[in-house]
Amino acid sequence: MSMLRSARQCLRRSVAVVESALHSTVRPVSPSAGPEISPSPSWHSVASARPAASAARAWRDMGATRNGARHVSTTPARSAKTIAVTYHDEKDDSTKICQVPVGENLMEAAHSNDIDLEGACEGSLACSTCHIVIESQEMFDKLPEADDDENDMLDLAFGLTETSRLGCQVIATEELDGIRVRIPSATRNFAVDGHVPKPH
Repeated sequence: MSMLRSARQCLRRSVAVVESALHSTVRPVSPSAGPEISPSPSWHSVASARPAASAARAWRDMGATRNGARHVSTTPARSAKTIAVTYHDEKDDSTKICQVPVGENLMEAAHSNDIDLEGACEGSLACSTCHIVIESQEMFDKLPEADDDENDMLDLAFGLTETSRLGCQVIATEELDGIRVRIPSATRNFAVDGHVPKPH
């Protein structure tokens, strides 16, 4: 069984335990028999009864890891140190230089600085709308290699290049000081597992 499959199954078991605790009810049967716990809903029934966005949020909140790579909600803690990041938006040919805290991902940094970089799935690796292009090959080579989940989403991205990444997976580090990224002129937003995009 692959590491990815094991991680997903472990997460699903953990979510099922939490859901069981939240949904179980106690009803007495008889004074001697003691309390009886009614069956809790299975993972599949819970998943089908609630929006996929909640499932994605639970994935992130529980610190899920896939292929050994931590994602947006489990990024390193932000520090007081900042790096300079230049965003060039091809939609209006605008350029903006921002000071981004070390530990923050470039999608969140763009939103904090009113830069029009989408993030339809809120960083849960369910879309490619935060696609960015790293302008320098040297800077691109300093990034950790994209995992299979990120590459799957990048395959759906508009204007894919050899130095493309998802902004939600690029974490600001001191060695990336001065990085320049380009925001493509269009995005492809495919609905994944019924996820409902939230506007930014």
